[in-house]
Amino acid sequence: MTTATVTRSGTHLAVLVVLGLTHLLNDLMQSLIPAAYPILKESAGLDFVQIGMITMTFQIAGSLLQPVVGTLTDRKPMPYSPVVGMMFTLSGLVSLAYAQSYGTILVSVALIGIGSSIFHPEATRMARYAAGGRQGLAQGIFQVGGQAGGALGPIAAALIIVPWGQPSLAGFAVIALLAMLLLSWIGSRQRAISAEFAARRAKAGQGGAAPRHAPATIAVGLVVLTLLMFAKNAYGESFRSFYTFYLMERFGLSIPSAQVMLFLFLVAAAVGVLIGGIVGDRIGRQRVIWISVLGPLPLTLMLPYADLFWTGVLTVAINLIMASAFASILIYAMDLLPNRIGLIGGLFYGLNFGLGGIAAALLGVLAESYGVETVYRICAFLPLIGLLAWFLPRLEPHQGG
Repeated sequence: MTTATVTRSGTHLAVLVVLGLTHLLNDLMQSLIPAAYPILKESAGLDFVQIGMITMTFQIAGSLLQPVVGTLTDRKPMPYSPVVGMMFTLSGLVSLAYAQSYGTILVSVALIGIGSSIFHPEATRMARYAAGGRQGLAQGIFQVGGQAGGALGPIAAALIIVPWGQPSLAGFAVIALLAMLLLSWIGSRQRAISAEFAARRAKAGQGGAAPRHAPATIAVGLVVLTLLMFAKNAYGESFRSFYTFYLMERFGLSIPSAQVMLFLFLVAAAVGVLIGGIVGDRIGRQRVIWISVLGPLPLTLMLPYADLFWTGVLTVAINLIMASAFASILIYAMDLLPNRIGLIGGLFYGLNFGLGGIAAALLGVLAESYGVETVYRICAFLPLIGLLAWFLPRLEPHQGG
């Protein structure tokens, strides 16, 4: 691959596409964890509480380091740090392939989580720099890669892990090696593109300095965004961790059939996140956040009472709408703290992991005590938290509002 394709708006499309591809590979490897839950549950004799704890361990490991890594890379950019992250992911994946005990499974998923925590902050910074004048498109491309990778996990489980067993997870280490090569190329491009980003900001009349917001504006904005992320992630985690069990228990589906249904749900997320980024460039971030978090409420209330066909239709529609929020939430947060891109990337991808992990653990306790169907009846009300978008500070249009 030679120099990056640059559009009139200064967008480095080739770099963004490769970033999206590495995000796909990273999240594909992560998605193998919940996709393999039915097999791990049987082989290690796990219950729903332990499955929730596995998810929480993975998500917490993937969240705690991200703000730290982001802060460090804000002070001193580390273009090749995502390559190091992939080394952790590779080791965790191989360990999980041969894990025979609950403790070993926890250690394995923690390593994969640490790898993700190192990958996201610097990759998010590069997407910001390579975006030019199309931030929504850039984050949409980057995040659609991650969502697509997450969607491929259930298909990989149905086609490879179920027929070949848990040790087949080790074969996916090849994906980590490919991601390392691609991330090395991206790292070699970062210095030139970051200099171009700084020059473009200076030319725009900002003298190279980003706008500053009042501390109260930043605090209110970040608190509201965090609560919106919790609602979005808690509902999404109910599907990633328990959807296959829900389908198998309520409709009697086989594991492969349930994995295909989960794949459709996750594909909708990939489409939604790209649409949300593009639409946010046109109508503003706040409008997209309003629509995507609160909008699915009627559908989530209908879902627990739908038959199999309408369950499929509703889950796709819900995730299509709800997933469109993330690009706008992330860009809005970057506009609040434009000089702390690494911190924001680490914090909000970390929130994705941490809040999702906490939700998974709580939902696991609910599922074990009251049944999986009860989980979806309770989660149906989570989009109501979207009403908090009313309190988001209004930013100037050129700042992403």
